[in-house]
Amino acid sequence: MTKKAKGPTPIHTQQTVSEAFRAILLHNFNYLSTWEAEARSWTDIEGVHQMRVAFRRMRSALRVFRSAIPRPVTAPWAEEMRWLANQLGPARDLDVFIAEGLDLMAGKLPLPGQEKLTALTQQRRAQAYENVRLMLDSDRYACFKQNFGAWLETRTWLEGDLQDKHRQRLAANVIPFARKLLDKQERQVQAAGDHVNQDSAQEMHQLRIECKKLRYAVEFFNSLFKGMDGFISHLKQLQDLLGIMHDVAVMHHLLEALLAGQSDPELLQYAGGLVGWRTRQYYEIKDSFNDRWEEFIDAKHPWKKDRFHKGVST
Repeated sequence: MTKKAKGPTPIHTQQTVSEAFRAILLHNFNYLSTWEAEARSWTDIEGVHQMRVAFRRMRSALRVFRSAIPRPVTAPWAEEMRWLANQLGPARDLDVFIAEGLDLMAGKLPLPGQEKLTALTQQRRAQAYENVRLMLDSDRYACFKQNFGAWLETRTWLEGDLQDKHRQRLAANVIPFARKLLDKQERQVQAAGDHVNQDSAQEMHQLRIECKKLRYAVEFFNSLFKGMDGFISHLKQLQDLLGIMHDVAVMHHLLEALLAGQSDPELLQYAGGLVGWRTRQYYEIKDSFNDRWEEFIDAKHPWKKDRFHKGVST
């Protein structure tokens, strides 16, 4: 499997909000392109995964900086990234299902139908990857890369019809902006997680979304504050748990789509066995949620004003 170091986002304490915005987006935009070759085939499933993550990070950055660069300025890019990322979604879901479902349980379930479900899933994955290749070769993707790259290079957002308050925020130092943003997102995580109904898939999914938003923001500003890696570690443990719980729900929906119109009893029986196995995993994992949540709540917040910030230079 290909290993490519993403590296820290190249921002530093002397940058303005506008400079940090550009650096974060450009970093992830360049990272996106490095995975295009791998994304054409499931030989290395990290290709599709990392491209999808890069799109998500860029969309998250547009949201994070919204108080300085309002939605009307960035909405066209956000919508285009959403569409492009969605073209990668089916391939990624099938990759995860095969790697963490079919391959992991191969030969372990005493049920017929394993080979049939595997063959059906691989057929659907081949179709999904054909759609990925069509997207990568499309004029739409080429136009996105050219135009978005130019938007970043020329900092076109500064030429827009911005209010004075937006221009003042863009010209200000990034550290106060980062502190305020991280405080806000951390409060949203706590609001979603305090007294969350662990039996509600919707509430747990919302908590997962808020954790992901905080994770992206923390990683964007990681180089500005000492001790961020420790906080990220606690957040990642909570995210990993929520992610596995989410994968269980995705498997249910994916199997419904895969098996639509199928009547082979062996195929249906084996699929039912997989659902039962993953459901058992779900409840085992859920038992550790309270411990993970308390560890996250007790973790230090390095961006608080009583912490020293890093003296990072370019």
